[in-house]
Amino acid sequence: MVFQRVKTPCVGICSTGIGDQVCRGCKRFNHEVIQWNSYSNEQRRIIDTRLQNFLAQTVANKIEITDRSLLASQLKHQQINFDVDRNPYCWVVNLLNAGASQIEDISQYGLKVLSKYDHFSLIDLKKLIDQDYYTLSCAHYERYFFPVEID
Repeated sequence: MVFQRVKTPCVGICSTGIGDQVCRGCKRFNHEVIQWNSYSNEQRRIIDTRLQNFLAQTVANKIEITDRSLLASQLKHQQINFDVDRNPYCWVVNLLNAGASQIEDISQYGLKVLSKYDHFSLIDLKKLIDQDYYTLSCAHYERYFFPVEID
């Protein structure tokens, strides 16, 4: 087994410093941002897996991958960085971040926007994905980390 250190999910847009419990950039919880450097690789992997699953779920609710190999080859051809070990739905975000405003036909990337969202531009769809990803992370934080008082 090859040891692979989990990289920080930080994207350089941290909002925990202004009081957010969930970072609007990387979607980690405030305590995860603060304690990241003290976490073991396994603890980091657990956080990374949660974030990856939330992101993939959010994308899959709006965009279908119709041809994974075409998506991968287009990303390589366009020189867009992506991690082949991550969920392919996370690759879609790499694509949208790199060129949502320049893509005219998303099917050329092995993708299809679900009918419920086909009236959105890719730029707006990218924003909606990010908003939903943040909402999902906040809901998880509130459910499992926010103290609840029971009468």
